[in-house]
Amino acid sequence: MAWHKVGRCVTCATCPLCLTDLFAKARGRAVLFHIPPEWCYISVALHLGCSRLPLPVPRTSPVCLAFLPRISSAAMTSLKEICRGLPLYPLPENRGRRKGIPHAPVRTPNLTGQEKKLALRNALRYFPPEIQKKLAPEFAEELRLYGHIYMYRFFPDIEMRAYPIGEYPCKTKSAAAIMLMIMNNLDPSVAQFPQELVTYGGNGQVFSNWAQFWLVMHYLSEMTEEQTLVMYSGHPLGLFPSHRNAPRLIITNGMVIPNYSTRDEYEKMFALGVTMYGQMTAGSYCYIGPQGIVHGTVLTVLNAGRRYLKAEDLSGKVFVTSGLGGMSGAQAKAAVIAGCVGIIAERKRLLRTKLQSELTGVGVQPSQPKSFIERISWQTSAVGMSLAAMKRVDEAALLKRHKQGWLMEISNSLDHCIARLRDARKNKIALSLGYHGNVVDLWERLVYELDTTGELLVDLGSDQTSCHNPFSGGYYPVQLGFEEAKQLLSTDPGKFRTLVQESLRRHVAAINRLADKGMFFWDYGNAFLLEAQRAGADVGKRGANKTEFRYPSYVQHIMGDIFSLGFGPFRWVCTSGDPQDLAATDSIAMSVLEDSIHRGVSTSVKQQYHDNIRWIREAGRHRLVVGSQARILYSDQRGRVSIAVAINQAISEGKIKAPVVLSRDHHDVSGTDSPYRETSNVYDGSAFCADMAVQNFVGDAFRGATWVALHNGGGVGWGEVINGGFGLVLDGSKEAEERAKMMLSWDVSNGVARRCWSGNDYAYETICQAMKENSTLKVTLPHKVVDENILEQAMKH
Repeated sequence: MAWHKVGRCVTCATCPLCLTDLFAKARGRAVLFHIPPEWCYISVALHLGCSRLPLPVPRTSPVCLAFLPRISSAAMTSLKEICRGLPLYPLPENRGRRKGIPHAPVRTPNLTGQEKKLALRNALRYFPPEIQKKLAPEFAEELRLYGHIYMYRFFPDIEMRAYPIGEYPCKTKSAAAIMLMIMNNLDPSVAQFPQELVTYGGNGQVFSNWAQFWLVMHYLSEMTEEQTLVMYSGHPLGLFPSHRNAPRLIITNGMVIPNYSTRDEYEKMFALGVTMYGQMTAGSYCYIGPQGIVHGTVLTVLNAGRRYLKAEDLSGKVFVTSGLGGMSGAQAKAAVIAGCVGIIAERKRLLRTKLQSELTGVGVQPSQPKSFIERISWQTSAVGMSLAAMKRVDEAALLKRHKQGWLMEISNSLDHCIARLRDARKNKIALSLGYHGNVVDLWERLVYELDTTGELLVDLGSDQTSCHNPFSGGYYPVQLGFEEAKQLLSTDPGKFRTLVQESLRRHVAAINRLADKGMFFWDYGNAFLLEAQRAGADVGKRGANKTEFRYPSYVQHIMGDIFSLGFGPFRWVCTSGDPQDLAATDSIAMSVLEDSIHRGVSTSVKQQYHDNIRWIREAGRHRLVVGSQARILYSDQRGRVSIAVAINQAISEGKIKAPVVLSRDHHDVSGTDSPYRETSNVYDGSAFCADMAVQNFVGDAFRGATWVALHNGGGVGWGEVINGGFGLVLDGSKEAEERAKMMLSWDVSNGVARRCWSGNDYAYETICQAMKENSTLKVTLPHKVVDENILEQAMKH
């Protein structure tokens, strides 16, 4: 912690100096120190001359430290310092963009001269006038170079991670829990572009700039149980009086008037600093690393095998997809756990960097410019196969996935990939292999193998490129190398867009050829088919409505019925940071699900429970934790409430050492209205309506959530979806138990009731069962039109 006993310099009798660190700096000269008879505690910021929060220090403490060098503020930053507010006196050193870490693509907002001045004025309003003159030129330079003002000068020099909750200097446990979740979202091992405050998806922001981070942390440290922090698209509007049962935090992201919710307008408004794309759990502070998408992908692949291949055992089956980024990077591990063969493609031209150095060290020579290393292969002892076609990962992300044990082999040779695929398929060998190249090249090579050998080498296919953001770095065209594409993106966005659309047409053509021969393909909710359709690719479905394409979304064919049963991505975070607490919660969750099966559930529900029990049982072996000590499982209303009550009881009894944060992905039963993903299997015409997500946000807020969030965008892109989420802190109290029962029940039954009204049979059965178990739940049930002929007859009159 950054609080130390201090004294004053007897020479100048002014600045207090920190003895704890200065003794170490003295290097044998400590004999000059006179330990003062009177001590006080003081923050490092005050030690460094920061006058933001002056503290009284007795002048009777004689100590002469004037000869010692000044300690840099960067070296002394701590959790307490972060809670002090914006570091202004003195300003931290401006180090700009850090080298050696991934950075967000350059944005192209196309601002007018007046709009650029407005963006600068908006950024400077966080700072007092005497500082604005110094900051204005560097903020203008950031806007010019990167298309946004991130305020790199204020990037905190602290190990950004989820610290144990007791270390956060807060007045409430709820505020400390929120701090923990924010810092986890920005942890470099978790976040995609940490210095740009992007957690995942290429543009999923936690905040719009670093001034907002500092202010939010300060507000949270000051918050009481009688206040609520209000967030407008990354901007902390302030602490407002409320009451103990109100949420401590209300978040809205991207709430733009519908007629102006376009991509072009978004780029402009984000550059102006007035709105923000929070994706889903980035801007709601509930991301738990790629574990979340791993579990969803495991369930998707397992259920795809059941539906399309009529197979429970997927060994030897091949799954081809793309992406090893913040979310998509989970695919390799998911395929391993599901036991199938997969391919995931990730694209970036290798440069002479740390990655090449490591490869050269194991006997692989660097490639020539614009070509790939002939063969890169790491092998580990994991038990599954996922051939990963990697769309555009940089060397840091590639090494990250390998280091995490999520990727077993990497190759940039299509010949090698095909050979390994054949071997694994034939011998049912479990293997995760990453193809370091463009996924279009991979699909076209699979077509070539089909045409020349007659052999269909792939059974299941999908895509997780960031097609919600295709023209700003989410999808790179096959025609160009990565560095060429990046350059074109910044110099000629129009031509880049044209090449992306050409690439999408080639992409789909190859998939269509393989699907015609028996491969099953689905859209993974990343707007791939939507953007392919807009590019003119052959993805249409004759006689279909606007949300249907030649291939189904994974919700339409796979996850939609699971949602209608009330199952979705329920998750929790152990704020102690202790793996033993996570193990205890795992045991509790398994016991709850096993007990539910014993008490009797339907066949469909039982299958989902068994899948999730298997998931938790194997979670430790698969090294799923990245960042906070968190777990995810798909559960229904009964399971979520029962798990929450049991965990809360364990906290009360001291079996779990600290509070537990409950949450979920926004991609859930009730949390998201998205006609091309979460509600794509709603066929009553309401798929484009957002009442469910908005009602869920409001209902969670007054039923006990600790914080709630409502977003425009997420998954399929800006203007295409409204979604929301929550955080709920369990602290072992009876009040926490009651909040969990009430809020979690609503959080599930709202969406099931909506899906029931739209005509889903699973949802009808599920909500009827819920009404039997709770006499205060009364849901309007639909009557089916039994005789379709009456519709035709009525229309003739």
